[in-house]
Amino acid sequence: MDRLGIEFISAMGMPPGDFVRLAADLGVSQVSLSPRPITDNPHGYPTWDLTTDPALVRRTKAALEANSVRLGQAEGFLIMPGMEIADNEAMLDIMVELSAPAVNSVAIEPDRARALDQFALLAQMAEKRGILAMVEFMPMMVAPGNITEALEFVAESGAANGRVLIDAMHFYRSGSDTAELATIDQSRIGYIQLCDVPMQQATGEPSEAAMMAYGEEARHGRLCPGDGNLPLGDFLAALPRDLTVGLEVPMLEKAKAGISPEEVLRPCVEAARKLLAGLD
Repeated sequence: MDRLGIEFISAMGMPPGDFVRLAADLGVSQVSLSPRPITDNPHGYPTWDLTTDPALVRRTKAALEANSVRLGQAEGFLIMPGMEIADNEAMLDIMVELSAPAVNSVAIEPDRARALDQFALLAQMAEKRGILAMVEFMPMMVAPGNITEALEFVAESGAANGRVLIDAMHFYRSGSDTAELATIDQSRIGYIQLCDVPMQQATGEPSEAAMMAYGEEARHGRLCPGDGNLPLGDFLAALPRDLTVGLEVPMLEKAKAGISPEEVLRPCVEAARKLLAGLD
């Protein structure tokens, strides 16, 4: 299996059909998708939303089939105050129609008990459709903020189909190190996201300003593998070899400078393939 994929935010708002074709042009056979963009739109793409445009869903499905590209996972399932996971049934059905094997959630919910209940419900909804439900941890979040908390979170949910998505930036910024990966239950890891950033731990009180700055970097300011100093080779070597590795490398400043998504992503794909080849 070709493990490499490209995450949807790496394309900075590109419509899904065009994104699928770009992945194929780069020789990548997996992508992630969300119902709509979450980044800035520096290239001026038309507005799009899979949840309100059935024709777009059909075109996206056709593009996946025509280009031999498949979904590695589906994003956009937020657990946060004022939102109910139960309202995402239609969105979940769209991702199942596009053959997503898993959906990923992000918990931005200060009430851990509520976050846990919401994730458990998402897992139930996903299980009825025969797919996995994942949670992505980030430092400074109440639930969960690191790999240990994420694994405990999934275990407490009681979801047999519950998994943790592990993102290289969030893993190292949360204070974890590679050796920790040998001590965890890796059967609960469902997906890997790859990028590079400077190696520094997120420290201090999780103030609103700090969280906003961190989120801005995560959505818009990541680096190509090898351009930061995360130990990415060791990271990948310590994780299961059968999991998809999705490149999450949004670079807003390069996009603003007129550099195309293909120009940004091609060296990232090449760097990721070298890292994966080094595991053999």
